Amino acid sequence: FREHPALVCLSGVIAATALEYVTGFVMERLFCVKYWDYSNKKFQLDGYICLSSSIAWGFLTILLTEYIHQPIARLVLGVSYPVLLVCVSAVSVLFLLDTYESVREALALGNALKAMTRLHSEIEELQKRLEALQEEAAGFRQEFLDETELRLSAARENARERLDTARSDFAERLDEARTGIQERLDEARSSMRERLDEARADARERLSGAKFDTRERLSSVAEQLSDARLRREQLTGGGKLRRFYRRGLFSGNPGAVSHRFPEAFLELQRLSLKQTDGKSKKEPDKDVKEKQEQKDSENSPS
Repeated sequence: FREHPALVCLSGVIAATALEYVTGFVMERLFCVKYWDYSNKKFQLDGYICLSSSIAWGFLTILLTEYIHQPIARLVLGVSYPVLLVCVSAVSVLFLLDTYESVREALALGNALKAMTRLHSEIEELQKRLEALQEEAAGFRQEFLDETELRLSAARENARERLDTARSDFAERLDEARTGIQERLDEARSSMRERLDEARADARERLSGAKFDTRERLSSVAEQLSDARLRREQLTGGGKLRRFYRRGLFSGNPGAVSHRFPEAFLELQRLSLKQTDGKSKKEPDKDVKEKQEQKDSENSPS
């Protein structure tokens, strides 16, 4: 093939395009992320390959075989065997370690996307339950107050009727039984007070029980919501090595997308890149502060 550049280019187009499609397909199924997406390109297939990329692979194949491979091959063959063995061993070990960490972080990222999506659904459900409980508590309180007011009004009306009856009876029989009627009036007033006190006590007891039950349910839902948010924050954290590789996955693949978990992917991407931006912003501030302190020390009188 090397004597026929057209065949070299064609073989590069076919081999690299096939490898790119298979790699993209397997990686998306395995890691839940499409690390490159040609969906907005013309003549593309499933977002994994496109015509312009395939043509570029062909020209890169010619560039590699004709201009890059031969000088590097001569350089490598000119190195002594012991030195070459050490270099190859060191590069191989570093390559295997980097591959292991990259694959592990990519798998962890896929699992984090799944877990974060479940947590999003759980948090939304808990928020809905919390709002429903708050509305239920407000509605129950208003309903209870209305019912209590009706019972008190009925008790007052009943007591008023008994007082009116007693007064009427008292007016008719004033001369005959003044003392007995007064006792009945006192009895009616006492009965009215007792019934009102019972209604108020019953209302307080029912309201206290309802508040306690609602408070417990609200507290339980709030704890579950806080726990879900804490687990979501833990998914976005990790050690320095994990943050380093995760930032590398996002910053090194700016066109990456996740069609299965789009919201969780965007949130993780934003948080990872935000940590990088925050670090880069702090470093210049520190340098400026050090320069300012040095300048102040130079200008200060000895």
